[in-house]
Amino acid sequence: MADVLALDGTGRAELADEELRELYRLMLAVRHLDESAIRWQRQGLIPGYAPQLGQEAAQVGSGYALDMSRDFVFPTYREMGVARTVGVDMVEYMSTHKATWHGGLYDPKASRFAPIQAVVGGSVLHAVGWAHGQTLDGTPAGELGVAITYFGDGASSQGDVHEAMNFAAVMKAPVVFFIQNNGWAISVPTERQVAGGSVAGRAAGYGMPSIQVDGNDVVAVTQATATALAHARAGNGPAVVEAMTYRRGPHSTSDDPGRYRTLEEERTDGGEDPLARMRTRLLADGIADEAFFEEALAAARAEEEQIRAGINALGPRPGTEMFDFVYQEPTQALKAQASAWREESEHV
Repeated sequence: MADVLALDGTGRAELADEELRELYRLMLAVRHLDESAIRWQRQGLIPGYAPQLGQEAAQVGSGYALDMSRDFVFPTYREMGVARTVGVDMVEYMSTHKATWHGGLYDPKASRFAPIQAVVGGSVLHAVGWAHGQTLDGTPAGELGVAITYFGDGASSQGDVHEAMNFAAVMKAPVVFFIQNNGWAISVPTERQVAGGSVAGRAAGYGMPSIQVDGNDVVAVTQATATALAHARAGNGPAVVEAMTYRRGPHSTSDDPGRYRTLEEERTDGGEDPLARMRTRLLADGIADEAFFEEALAAARAEEEQIRAGINALGPRPGTEMFDFVYQEPTQALKAQASAWREESEHV
């Protein structure tokens, strides 16, 4: 077995005061947008949404560590906080949840944020493929972009994830496997579906370095992710970051967590709210005052309203598009389906 490095979380220098304030602003904006999205689903503005309450530090911290001039994000359907942190247009991002366009209306190539992936474990395979492509292109170590792939403790039990991690380790692909261990694979607790109790612990079997970090501490997450990115960028191959956090809400807007856990268990197991924790830190260190928090709250509310209005204004896409992007060269069967659809819907 290859030597296993221990990531020490020092890949990024101490964060400056303004960076710490920016992390709080981002977490607050993400919290407001997340809570708003649930209300929008209840109001009928969007048909479905996957909340991330409690995972703001894991998402904002990891996204903040990326170099978006060369790195590439491969998300699941729950990485709204990462998307917001790296600058994806939030109206275009939410178009998926409005069912306007599968994968989002944003440009994945320009934003370096891959389309939202609903297939469990699918984003992991895509990330490894993109990363290995750089090796095939002959990109020298030190200049490598790193693929960061997000998945949960539940997805880590997928066979595809094992294959992707094994391939990445053998080929030394520049990938960071970022696991948000939020305690639940929909309704199944981690201890009932993750053997050994730790996803990060599995990295040793692949000869990868790994780090398990407090996923409710945004600063710790930023530094741990930066360390993993530096390892991969230097040509040393993949690394694993497991952010230990807690999904404080439902798995999706169609889920009822009251069927598999109690409210008291949520309060006990959830630990300290990551947003409140960062606020306490800023106040204790004298980095922010009440005026700052009021300003950040006003900005988050204004952004939330701007995004709501943008989503509301999204019109439907042309129906013919469902046939346009299936194959580069459409099959005869697809052409026949498109023709039948036009005759029925457009009477041509």
